[in-house]
Amino acid sequence: MNDQAQNLPADEPAGTLEVVATFGGAMLTGVTVSQTGRIFVNFPKWGDDVPFTVAEVRDGQPVAYPDQATNDTDPDDPAAALVSVQSVVVDPADRLWILDTGSPLFQPTQYGGPKLLCVDLATDQVVQTILFPQDVALPTTYLNDVRFDLRRGEAGMAFITDSAQQGPNGLIVVDLASGESWRKLHDHPSTKAQDLKDFLPIVEGRPFLEQQDGEVKQGAGMGSDGIAISADGSRLYYCPLGSRRLYSVSTDALADRSLDEQVVAAAVRDEGDRGGASDGLESDADGYIYSGNYEHNAILRRKEGGVWETVVHDPRLLWPDTLSVAKDGYLYVTANQLHRQARYHGGQDLRRKPYSLFRIRIDAQPVLLR
Repeated sequence: MNDQAQNLPADEPAGTLEVVATFGGAMLTGVTVSQTGRIFVNFPKWGDDVPFTVAEVRDGQPVAYPDQATNDTDPDDPAAALVSVQSVVVDPADRLWILDTGSPLFQPTQYGGPKLLCVDLATDQVVQTILFPQDVALPTTYLNDVRFDLRRGEAGMAFITDSAQQGPNGLIVVDLASGESWRKLHDHPSTKAQDLKDFLPIVEGRPFLEQQDGEVKQGAGMGSDGIAISADGSRLYYCPLGSRRLYSVSTDALADRSLDEQVVAAAVRDEGDRGGASDGLESDADGYIYSGNYEHNAILRRKEGGVWETVVHDPRLLWPDTLSVAKDGYLYVTANQLHRQARYHGGQDLRRKPYSLFRIRIDAQPVLLR
């Protein structure tokens, strides 16, 4: 091969990814960083050996958090301990919230499984557990991600996406003082994954599909997934996993439990095409909304009404999952090769360990609504 052939033009990366930690065990999804710099991650039970579903990263290694006992699932009492965690988020008061799907291997949920736990980071103790009634966390519900506005009500409100693959999608609102919760935008079109004939995701240059028993399915068939709250708390942004569109809705409409669904639906805004589908969303105090882009190994951002711009594009960013803006001025992101799982490749697992946690310097601060 001559020198000219060796130096042909190729796809160029953009931005600078820094490796924070790598993981040689189970695949991770969520990441969050406390105001003092502590890093937490989680490992949902999707088929890997998961000795603990929530961990703190200490000296580059995951350690069961808040302890191993909290991570030891009791099959006879799903409320007694964590079952399968999809997301961890540090709130504006610097407390860690753990969002438990209660759905290992995407199985139907039972009461006590789907829950939201609060951990006091000063004591590393669970100080609040909120269980979801079965008319809120349905048997098909998959609790995906959560954001907070601590200014609402007596103790704040949480907003959660239900990304169910085989049931209704929507948003769940939680009053943190009372523990009461309710569904909004229940199975609204904006919360649904698009049909394969309308949206064909391409990942690593290949159609992202699931083929079982001779049937071809949408690989990104889950609904409302990514979630972010605007810097002023007035809008909640969300996106189905299987769509390139971004949506937002008035947080006032979500917080008012008495509002009719048609009124809430009228408060939904189609924010347009993001140039690629994403898993996670995030926001910062400067008014930017960040969108992962699993079709292009990238993260993009835009201001309200602005133009999308690339934050980072890197071939190592294989399925950017969760995004988290931290007080140190970095955007943290997990890359877990979700699309390489065996279910998408005829039973052959194409994932290559380790899985990665990266960060990108953005010189911005997290949204702290308190």
